[in-house]
Amino acid sequence: MATAKPLGRGCGALPRWLLGAALLLGLRLCTELRQAGSGPPGRSDPPGPPRTHLLPAPGPPRGARRRQVTYVRSGRRALPRGGGSATPPEPSCCAQRGLPRRKGPRWRIELQPWAGPSRSLDEEASRFLSYISTTQIACDHMGTGSLATDSSPAPKPWLVCLDDRFGLAHQIRSKRCRLYSLGLGSNDTHFEVSMANSGCEVHRFDPSVKSAHVLESQRLWHHRLSIDWRDPHPAVAAQKPHVNTRKLGSILNEFGHHKIDVLKADLESAEWKVLENLILEGVLEQIGQLVFEIHLHWPGFEVSGSESSVVRFWYSLLKELERKHFRLFHTYKDLSKPQLFLKKEFFNASSCYTLSWVNTRWR
Repeated sequence: MATAKPLGRGCGALPRWLLGAALLLGLRLCTELRQAGSGPPGRSDPPGPPRTHLLPAPGPPRGARRRQVTYVRSGRRALPRGGGSATPPEPSCCAQRGLPRRKGPRWRIELQPWAGPSRSLDEEASRFLSYISTTQIACDHMGTGSLATDSSPAPKPWLVCLDDRFGLAHQIRSKRCRLYSLGLGSNDTHFEVSMANSGCEVHRFDPSVKSAHVLESQRLWHHRLSIDWRDPHPAVAAQKPHVNTRKLGSILNEFGHHKIDVLKADLESAEWKVLENLILEGVLEQIGQLVFEIHLHWPGFEVSGSESSVVRFWYSLLKELERKHFRLFHTYKDLSKPQLFLKKEFFNASSCYTLSWVNTRWR
């Protein structure tokens, strides 16, 4: 009796073969797709390094790209690390970061070396008094404003140099001379009147003047203003808009004056701080001649320290004038005043001297 074959055994072998072939074909296609990237099947790449990305790398958002363009064009960011700058320089008041600051306003004068190793008052006073008693330049024509040479043998405290080489005489002849007179309650206006009659435009500043601005004659003005070494605090100025204290530099700006041919000052011991302010703020370059009365019986307003350091400070101020091309051409020792030097009677010194300098580079 014949044995019957199980149904489906011969036919079932074929589908399993077809399934295996399809699986191999699928693996092959998958491998080709990975090698070909995103291209269609069968596309071959040229020889070279294999691709590492199927899609382009994501870029920055659109807004960020616009900000980057603005940054590059405006140049308003920090300077490069190398210290260079592709942008225009900032105004001189605001030095750029990362760069050396430009030379700004000075905050203190440069003190001169001590007169001697002991740093004593005797050494400092001897050097200072010798300095103010010795003229540095000769002036052949001195006067109180008149172009005629003063032949009077009596010494006078307020004198200007009228040599043609310094230009003041020419300014007087052409009626373009300007004089500033700084005082504190002085009634002696002979020098100012003489300069005005000679052709100078004279501005006399004195807080004791009754009116704000008084025109006494065609060329002589009186102003109720006091020249100080500092401007009033903004809070005080806001409460008192007509405050009558100003720095000389502020007055020049307010009046629109760029040059002063002669600056006369009798400030009753405030001259040292005012002179320091003129040096530190660079106002001296706008002045042709200085005629200052100095007081030596005490240190002066807001000048402190030991006696020897005070005299060293005075001497350093006068040396600063020399550095600014001012030369002493006249010195007057007032014998009518007490013979005191820092409240001491020695060195045969007067408590008051009048000194006159000319700016040798004034044109």
